[in-house]
Amino acid sequence: MRWLIALTVLLAFAGSAYAAEQELELSVDGRTTLATLRTPASTKPDTPLVVMTHGTLAHKDMEVIQGVAKALEQRGIASLAHTLSLGLDRRKGMYDCTARHDYVVEDAVAEISAWVTRARGMSRLVFAFGHSRGGNQVARYLVASEATPVAGGVLLAPVTAKAEADLRASYAKTYGKPLEPFLELATKAVAAGRGGEWMDVPGFVYCRNAVVTARTFASFYGPDAGQDTAALVARVKLPVLVLAATKDSVVPDVAQAFDSLAGSSGGRVQLDKIEDADHFFRDLFAEDVADRIAEFIKQAR
Repeated sequence: MRWLIALTVLLAFAGSAYAAEQELELSVDGRTTLATLRTPASTKPDTPLVVMTHGTLAHKDMEVIQGVAKALEQRGIASLAHTLSLGLDRRKGMYDCTARHDYVVEDAVAEISAWVTRARGMSRLVFAFGHSRGGNQVARYLVASEATPVAGGVLLAPVTAKAEADLRASYAKTYGKPLEPFLELATKAVAAGRGGEWMDVPGFVYCRNAVVTARTFASFYGPDAGQDTAALVARVKLPVLVLAATKDSVVPDVAQAFDSLAGSSGGRVQLDKIEDADHFFRDLFAEDVADRIAEFIKQAR
């Protein structure tokens, strides 16, 4: 039955004469994950397809993802926007802060990989896209996949090492208690093989009074070289486009973090700035993003 569903999607993609939108499902590690496939008119097997990964605790239907996806469609580029499971089955919408948290940053790599594989059954030219923390997770995917089936990566306002450091530094101010005691408890529990142990913490990322597993807390707040997105991209051999917003107050140092790498990469890493855009590239800024991506894809073909 699965092969029939996959064939139906492929035929719809390859033979469409009009723009279309379709909801997809994919089982990854025993959980059903959801995605939206958007295809432009007159699609062919070599129509570019962008696999889109959202930011922290977000989802495939958030404004920035939908805005860019629809703008890409108008430029003849298909997209497959998926929602990371974050340990839940059929997750939709923003992560509910009242729910318990049991997932790690690296879980996203397997899910991105699974959706890229699905995308490769629809198009011969696939690109991996990530916004905010999703940009970091796409970079992790590109590094982890030595023989990655994508033609390149697009990182939209990706989190940086400084942004992660600032998140840790602001913990006490945000949640009223210091981070270190909770991180120490989590780290010791993971080291002792008790990563699944539950902890009550004053805050976790955007959630107050959260209940998290030790492995989850340690994954997001512990020392991790993988939080340096620019250092990850430096290890990737594929072309990568990094887009920075000049009025980004969430990750304000994207351009600074990638400037040196872009200048020394011989054109493999491209850094572009979207003037006056904020972290979420609303309204016409999504059109600017789509223009940059379309040009990047044209160069990579």
